Parts: sequence; C-alpha cells; structure tokens
Amino acid sequence: MIFDYETLKIIWWAFMGILLIGFAVTGGFDMGVGALLPFLGRTDEERRVVINAVGPTWEGNQTWLITAAGASFAAWPLVYATAFSGFYTVIVLTLFALFLRPVGFDYRSKVEDPRWRIAWDWGLAVGGAVPAFIFGVTFGNLLQGAPFHFDEVLRVTYTGSFGALLNPFALLAGVVSLAMVVMHGGFYLQIRTEGLLVLRAEKAAQVAAFVLVAAFALCGLWVALGIEGYRLISMPDPGGIIAPLAKTVERAPGAWLDNYSRFEWLWLAPAFGLIGPLVANALAQRGLFNLAFWTSAAAVSGVIITAGLSMFPFILPSSSQPNASLTVWDAVSSHATLQIMFWVVVVFLPIVLAYTRWVYRVLGGKVSVKTVVENKDQMY
Repeated sequence: MIFDYETLKIIWWAFMGILLIGFAVTGGFDMGVGALLPFLGRTDEERRVVINAVGPTWEGNQTWLITAAGASFAAWPLVYATAFSGFYTVIVLTLFALFLRPVGFDYRSKVEDPRWRIAWDWGLAVGGAVPAFIFGVTFGNLLQGAPFHFDEVLRVTYTGSFGALLNPFALLAGVVSLAMVVMHGGFYLQIRTEGLLVLRAEKAAQVAAFVLVAAFALCGLWVALGIEGYRLISMPDPGGIIAPLAKTVERAPGAWLDNYSRFEWLWLAPAFGLIGPLVANALAQRGLFNLAFWTSAAAVSGVIITAGLSMFPFILPSSSQPNASLTVWDAVSSHATLQIMFWVVVVFLPIVLAYTRWVYRVLGGKVSVKTVVENKDQMY
C-alpha cells in the first residue's frame, strides 16, 4: 500500500502525537513518582519502596522520549533544526536534569550514609519535576509562537532569549505539565505500594488533580481570550513540494479555537483533560486504583491532544515572521522517507507495545517495606 504525500503528512502528525502521549503516560508517571519521592517517603525504607515501584520499568519508559526526538528529526527536519537551536538552553537544562535519574537510581542505595541518600532523593525529585515543568513551558511558548525567521535559502535565525521563554502563560503551562505528571505518578503509586504510602499518594494525586484542572481551565481561557493564535489563509497544494515561505498566515485572537468551531466533536479532548482528573480521584477514593490510573492516563492524553488539535496544522508557529511558521504540510521529509518510516512503525510499534505490556505484567505487583528489607542488596 502506497499513500499519497498529503495523507502521509497527516499520518506522521498522528504518529508524533502517539509518541508524545506514550511518553507522557509511561514516562510521565515515573517522573511524577520521582517528584513525589522526598515528600511521600518518611523513612529510608519507604523511599526505597517508592523508587522500586518504578525501578524495573523507568528506563524503558524513557525510550518514548528518545524515539519522539529521533522521529522528529526524520519526519520533520525543519522543525527539529529550528526548535533544537531556538530552544537549545531549555533542552540542555532538561538533559542535565534527566542525567540525575540514572545516576540516582543506580547509586542512591549503594552508600549507607543518610546524607548521600537524601541528596540523591532530591536529585531524583529534580530529575522528575524539572523536565516535566520545562516540557509544559515549551508547549506554552509554541502556542504563542517562537521568534524565528527564514531567509531565501531557508537558513533559520532565532531571535529569542531564555528569559523570554519564562513568560506568564508559559509558566502556567509548565504548572499544567508538572501537576499532570505528579497526579499520574500518585495514582500509579496507589497500585504499586501498600499502607500509609497509598494514603499519602492518594492525597498527593488529589491535590495535583485539582491543580491540573484549575491550571488547564485557566490556560484554555487565556488561549481563547488573551493570546493571538495562528490561522492559515492560503498555501500551495498540501500534497505538493515543500515550500515553507509560500503561504499566508495571520495572527488573530481566538484563532486556536478554529478547529473546535469547525468540528465540535473535538471538544471531547479538553473535556477528558478537565473531567478525567476528577473522575480518577473519585475512583481512587473507592479503592478502584487500576481504573483510576487508566482514567488519569486518559486525562493526560486529553491534555496533550487538546494542544495538538488546537495548533493543527501548525507545528512551530513564528511570532516574528508568521508566514515562516512550520506546518504539517511544509515541514516534513520527502514522500519516500515518510513512506519507508510508515512501514517501520507499522511493523515495530505493535511489537514494542506487546513487549511493554508483557514487562508490566511480569514486573507488576506490590512493593512493600518488607520486600525491600529482605532484598536490600538486589533492589534500588
């Protein structure tokens, strides 16, 4: 089966969304667990329980992020080149925070000194909270547009600064992202732990869920009333050659809501983002921890899908040269590249998902203080 170029562009937009959701749902809960670590574990044994709740699977979860970065390079080379140069400072900051995770997991319990272990507990918390916050800040800036432009040979120039990225709306989007992963991590810990840790995780997830709903709703109002969105006025044939500057784009208040006005069923995505956390809380309070976790996963997916649907077909809008904004239609690789990558995904993604399901089934179950004490030399 050979798809036409226009169809493949949309398929790869959907694939990238799946990769981001995969990372948010899997890597999100272990980052949330890391962020909660110093606050939920009152003793060294309890903190080791929290760590080992995600210990067997956290490395595999990170591959979703690596795959998304690699796929963006292969499928959207202009987006990769522009974003990774323009947001270089925050990307490096994220990487340095992520560096704390493997070292913290592997070496935290190797030394008996309480000061060493507490230091790495906070290192794991930073490694979970900071990237989650920065991811949200990045999406907040995407919705406002990044200050970049192309010359006649498509050389990109980014004119922004690190300080400009930390604007009020972007910081609020960072709160949404951080609350989202903390909530998700709290629900996961209710499945994997016992006793007082379950109660503390339930309380943390409840607080994070309310923060998420409030911040997400405020972001929605801000997007509708206080931010200029981007609207594609004209462009060449979407199935034709790649010509990023051969289109007309306008900025207008409320433009990010155009797709929802055109297709009302799209409102299901923000509805999941707003209602899902509250439903998950109600389920957790009734002891339905597994169902609460999957409802939380649906809420996380709803938040991410909302951002993607709002911006479609834009991927990386330009605030300084709107016509240079990168879209699904003009930021992609060649037809042949997308076609080959499509079949790679069709073959390997089901294998990855099946293997992931098997791993979680085999390595699932409760982690208790007793288990950690009895296997202190074999566990994190």
